[in-house]
Amino acid sequence: MTQTQLFSSGLELANFVVSLDVLHDAWTAIWNLYTEISQNEGPSSLVKFKVFERTNCTIIAFFAWPANSKDYVQGNGGGDFVSSSTLKKSFPFFNFLCTKDNPEFSINKPALELFTSIFDVLPKSVMANSKPLIITGNSLGGSVASVFTLSLLEKFNFLTTKRPLCITFGSPLIGDEGLQEAISKYAAWSSCFLHVVSDQDPVPRVLISQTVVYKPFGTFLLCSKLGCSCFEDPSTILELLMATYSGTPENQDPNLVFESYGTFVKDLNRKVIFMDTTESFDCTTPPLRAGIITQLAAIGLVPQQQPHNIDINTIITKTANQEKKLALFKKQVFDPSTQLNQVKIHMANLEWYKKVAKDNKIGYYDSYKNVSHTSDLDVVKDMKILTCYWEELVNEAEKRPQTVGASLRTRWLFGGTNYRRMIEPLEIADYYKAGKQDYINQGRPKHYIKLEQWLNETPKPVGVPNESMKQNVASILTEDSCFWAHVEEALISCKLLTGTGSSEMEKQSSRDSLFEFENYVYGLIKNYAVSPEIFLQRSSFMQWWREYEKIMGTSYSSDLTKLMKDYDKYATGSL
Repeated sequence: MTQTQLFSSGLELANFVVSLDVLHDAWTAIWNLYTEISQNEGPSSLVKFKVFERTNCTIIAFFAWPANSKDYVQGNGGGDFVSSSTLKKSFPFFNFLCTKDNPEFSINKPALELFTSIFDVLPKSVMANSKPLIITGNSLGGSVASVFTLSLLEKFNFLTTKRPLCITFGSPLIGDEGLQEAISKYAAWSSCFLHVVSDQDPVPRVLISQTVVYKPFGTFLLCSKLGCSCFEDPSTILELLMATYSGTPENQDPNLVFESYGTFVKDLNRKVIFMDTTESFDCTTPPLRAGIITQLAAIGLVPQQQPHNIDINTIITKTANQEKKLALFKKQVFDPSTQLNQVKIHMANLEWYKKVAKDNKIGYYDSYKNVSHTSDLDVVKDMKILTCYWEELVNEAEKRPQTVGASLRTRWLFGGTNYRRMIEPLEIADYYKAGKQDYINQGRPKHYIKLEQWLNETPKPVGVPNESMKQNVASILTEDSCFWAHVEEALISCKLLTGTGSSEMEKQSSRDSLFEFENYVYGLIKNYAVSPEIFLQRSSFMQWWREYEKIMGTSYSSDLTKLMKDYDKYATGSL
């Protein structure tokens, strides 16, 4: 078997990023805010922000004085966390990040305090703007920009709204592994963050040296005088942040480091790697390793030119291994759309099966239940494949944070509803064939319950059936996917009511259940919410109706008995 070759695309991604005006626009906004503050106020420990309206985008820039940022982060408590459980009641704007699989995370305390100090005056209507939104900041201002972006993720509908882009310059890490997992697990969120880090800047590395619990998320654009490259894997980013720090005396001036980002932004789109790195590998070097060597050279990690405490070969090997893991993770992420064509094929098979059963005057529920033809066995494969698909999709949506899960639910609601209405009756048939009872309370699988819940949470028009419903009734699926479970329970009630071994209490309970079922059926038929197949003479529903008529006698009259006199008109919408 041929092994798939892996490549590293960090250099190409970096070239793409720096070729866009967005990096220049973000830095220009920060620099303009810095110029304005330095002329009017001078240094302070506070974070300032300003909204810049451009013709093609809206930019919200956060500025923090470089020297103060470094001291603030390095000082006592600079690496402290605030946990999500603490924030849950006092500042609940990040609760949506918690999931069943990832219930807890923590945010850097100084960054959170600065954010909350200006929260009340931050613009709240930015999401209503049709223009793209860029949120940017330097040093601790970048941390606040990241926290602000996090607070917006819950409200963004990524299906209809352009996602915000947060660009930070020299920002410290802001969260623990829980926060990193909450963001990195979902590409729609992770892609909202781009962190630019200079090899001369100590601030992004301060919390790494203090403690290992801080973890990065998003894409990191690491820069040096030789060029730049992008990295996404958190472990690789941590390793390279420390390995690429130049640590020379002149970069101890925070203001010079701050200004150097402007030089980087100006020069990056013209930057080429002028140092020949081909001596570091030959034609037998695997493409992934060769690509990583080139990437590392672009950010200043050139073989034979590193201090003795940096083993470049170890870094190359570790980076290659992490790239493989990241590629595998991305491959394993459940994406419903990749299997959509196969799902459509299996649903088409079920539609055909349903049609054949109808032509046989029995309906697909009873055909499957009675195993009348070989096709009743063939359909089991389609049923299992579809069930596995939708179980996984529902499980994935439930695990995801609220906004991401909601987007997934909305996108697949129609398909999930069709699947539930088509397949659950077959699940019910298997359940009652096994001699079991009370499917709805005792045997209904969780994913059907969730799919129905999603539909019920979706606003829909109310009122009398419209003309289109009547006209299309011949082809509809029964709206209540548990309809046949109600039918089976009604058949059981008929047996209990007429059985000689039933107690008076059992008979009364059965009679009450039958009256309840009668009203339930009448409502469905009146609203054209059931498939006409239920009226086929060999269906379980018609079996129940004949038994029920016999029990109640010819003198019994109700809304349903009157309606059933003309049930043959139902399929034409003229009942």
